[in-house]
Amino acid sequence: MFDCYTPIELVLSVDVHILQLLFDLNPDMAFFVKNRAGQYIAVNDSLIARHGLKRKSDALGKRPQDICPGDFGRLPTEQDQRVLSTGKPLIDYLELQWYRPGAAVWCLTSKLPLKDEQGQVIGLIGFSRDLRAPVGTEEIPLGFARAIAEFETDLSQPFSPAILAKRSGLSSNRLGRLTKRLFSLTPSQLLAKTRVAAASLLLRESSLSIVDIAHHCGYADQSAFTRAFRTLTSVTPSEFRRSEALPKN
Repeated sequence: MFDCYTPIELVLSVDVHILQLLFDLNPDMAFFVKNRAGQYIAVNDSLIARHGLKRKSDALGKRPQDICPGDFGRLPTEQDQRVLSTGKPLIDYLELQWYRPGAAVWCLTSKLPLKDEQGQVIGLIGFSRDLRAPVGTEEIPLGFARAIAEFETDLSQPFSPAILAKRSGLSSNRLGRLTKRLFSLTPSQLLAKTRVAAASLLLRESSLSIVDIAHHCGYADQSAFTRAFRTLTSVTPSEFRRSEALPKN
């Protein structure tokens, strides 16, 4: 769309309203443009709906932490500041975000820094794309399907993209193209998402201790599990379990 050296003046010269209208057509994607302070200066309808806001003006001039409580707001705000301070783009970052207040969905987030003619970062542009599309089994090679089934049957076993490629009978490059085409994920993201999704289910529906869940899902210890879980969900396993135990309105 835009490279990481795109001046914000160029983005705005396209007419930010046209960008908003374009992304308003896609409800499975949250779109935004932010200034140097990390405040929204353009958003689409999907982003507004996800936060339970009534109009776009309710988000303008605010940061994620101002419109979304807890880590679901704090972590994206910190993420913005890293992009703004380092000038390094964030590409296809797998995480859980609000789909609507109180409900989350897996998404891939990309953020590109916007720079002026002198190369100074003066904002960012980005989007978060939901991963909710089903994939037909006929699209998946038999060797890959068997390897994934083996992995899901026993998540406690060591499993890496290299092991997945070998057991699928695919080269690393072909595996990467396959997982990107089928799931819009890299092999590493697919394995991480599978482990955390299984852990989320156990946290919600079982009485197993967190350390037992960590071992069951293939993590060396509770600390490694907590880091991985928080990276993808914005909350710790303990916080997730407590939130799921709260009565739903």
